[in-house]
Amino acid sequence: MQKVVLFGECMLELRQAPNNLMFRSFAGDVFNTAVYQKRAFAQQSVSFMSALGKDVISQELMQNCQQEGIETALIRHSAHHNPGIYLVQTDEHGERSFLYWRENSAARQMMKLLDEEVRQQVCSADLFFFSGISLAILALEDRAVFWQFLSEVQAAGVNIAFDPNYRARLWTSPEDARQQFALAFAASSIVLPGIDDFATLYGLHDLKDVVTFCQPFNIQELVIKNGPNSVFCCTPEGEFSLPITPVKNVVDTTSAGDSFNGVFIGARLAAYDLKQAIQLAASAAGLVIQHPGAIVPNENFTAVINEQKLVFEHQAN
Repeated sequence: MQKVVLFGECMLELRQAPNNLMFRSFAGDVFNTAVYQKRAFAQQSVSFMSALGKDVISQELMQNCQQEGIETALIRHSAHHNPGIYLVQTDEHGERSFLYWRENSAARQMMKLLDEEVRQQVCSADLFFFSGISLAILALEDRAVFWQFLSEVQAAGVNIAFDPNYRARLWTSPEDARQQFALAFAASSIVLPGIDDFATLYGLHDLKDVVTFCQPFNIQELVIKNGPNSVFCCTPEGEFSLPITPVKNVVDTTSAGDSFNGVFIGARLAAYDLKQAIQLAASAAGLVIQHPGAIVPNENFTAVINEQKLVFEHQAN
């Protein structure tokens, strides 16, 4: 069984509906990735590494993980901190705006709560995934602990996957983010950015410029989500671009990249080739943005994924 550890934050999501009702659920970029990977590839072991509190919301979040089949043995609990909260609102085009209450969230204490059991379990995994948001929420004094931990994980032979997922408001400065991302790129064999990450942080708008920027790093699979029209992939063996059919009925773009990441990672671990993994991941993202909220109903999601898997099986036969 393939074992994946995903490192990040999960928060209480509040979503305002047009009739001013408020819906609540749980979400966070890496958590969303874990949910969609497990739904698409139930046979894989998917562990969420994070920190929560000892409050009622934390207990509900743990139950939610278990309902989704996500392993919780790597979640630690703070006696003095609770999960973060955010409010998401969407306009008529499906674009989002957010309000956050996360400055004191338990997830920011993750490295202070790191213990030997967590180290050993992560070092026995097949893949470790983290994001720019995972880095951004760490306290400055905890960064060195994270990078030492990641070097141990890498030395144990675990593949490292990274999505920059740059959010300017979480960083003290763009230069701070660039310094941390350079360490992440250097450690990662799989990098899954959106083109907007490079445009916003580095001023790179062209795919070729992004590839040139990444060449000094030992990235084996650079998979760039190039907006609604294509996904560009670059490996040591070559590069290619896969067109994506744009979705006409965009309801909420929340978690589009997260669902892509989870399904792509799961597909690669399940021995799908790169093009199949990208096609499956793009199908997942296309479905997700047609529903409100970060986590869509499971029956809708698995139906689309299973249908695409059957197409691959017929193509193989």
